[in-house]
Amino acid sequence: MTTTTASSRPTLPIAIVALALGAFGIGLTEFVILGLLPDVAADLAVDEPTAGWLVSGYALAVAFGGVVLTASVTRLRRKRVLLGLIGLFIAGNLICALAPDYGTALAGRVVAALCHGAFFGIGAVVAADLVEPARRATAIATMFTGLTVANVLGVPLGTLLGQQLGWRATFWAITAIGVVALAAIALLVPGAGDRPAGAGVRAELGAFRSGQVWASMAITVFGFGGLFGAFTYMAFTLTDVSGFPSGAVPWLLVLFGIGMFAGNLLGGRAADRSIHRTLAGGLAALAAALALFGLAAGSRPAAVAAMLGLGALGFLPAAAYQMRIMQRAGRAPTLASGANIAAFNVGNALGAWLGGLTIDADLGYTGPIFAGAAMTVVALGIVLVADRRAAACASACATAPVTPSG
Repeated sequence: MTTTTASSRPTLPIAIVALALGAFGIGLTEFVILGLLPDVAADLAVDEPTAGWLVSGYALAVAFGGVVLTASVTRLRRKRVLLGLIGLFIAGNLICALAPDYGTALAGRVVAALCHGAFFGIGAVVAADLVEPARRATAIATMFTGLTVANVLGVPLGTLLGQQLGWRATFWAITAIGVVALAAIALLVPGAGDRPAGAGVRAELGAFRSGQVWASMAITVFGFGGLFGAFTYMAFTLTDVSGFPSGAVPWLLVLFGIGMFAGNLLGGRAADRSIHRTLAGGLAALAAALALFGLAAGSRPAAVAAMLGLGALGFLPAAAYQMRIMQRAGRAPTLASGANIAAFNVGNALGAWLGGLTIDADLGYTGPIFAGAAMTVVALGIVLVADRRAAACASACATAPVTPSG
């Protein structure tokens, strides 16, 4: 536990940095493939739609691993689980680096993806337990910083490395990052007093009897899905609507990543003060920002501002999404936490699908932005209704008469 002084906030344990390093590697392996698909397709002699399964197959494996793999390790100690998950991550990326054919590369992607949901789910619980209750959201946000840094720095540099030295070089580099993360977690995450990853499968599954747990996952699906539904087609919006040359798009996406980094950290501090206000205020601001950008996407200055603002507002509620479900799951938060990581990926897929429908309906490349705004409004509505019901339930329980026993 950290110490406090009257003049400064306590520093976070260095163990959270080790968790953030693992998050960086996992975030990098998830997203860097997007810039390398043409190279991978050419080298493995498959068309680009087939190569695209290296992305979608990863996402499906994340959703599967976030629930099934997390449930299977609830009786094991958390540090041991985290080390095993990073070992799985290393193995998957090593398979990709050595893959002689497409099938092997796809298998490597699936192996690497299986650790994703469980690592973030269990890692969030570990990070929260390393600090005092008033700073748990900040601890989770700090761990998630690894994911945002992967988007800001890791993906551009990893793409450049793959383009210069071949796509396999990128996966060799990611494998090395995994080895460093494994060593950091082994050395820095405390083992003394470590507890099993969960409360047992039956208790962990019992958390899903709560409607508030399901509401939390729905908030994540629609809130995060609204952001990434718009983001999926953002390159087309920036070139075809805003009028930027294609060479400017990577730099504009870096602005989005910088916004993600800042919004994630600010959101962690905000969620420590109030999860409800962070979710409600963040989602309302994100919906408004998406709608305004959809209306002003033809303006280059508006597009530049949108890249920074959408990244910040989109990730402002990230730690709050995770904290809400962990709180609502009570004493069995591990499986719910992993399931919520799967919900992030379900939201991504749903948002991209709905955005694609708007394009097919000839609504143009601003269609996904307005669809994203609508999804975000749905998430906001779920927050308001679910929190109102939770408050009413708490009030009713507090005022209910006690029936004498015997």
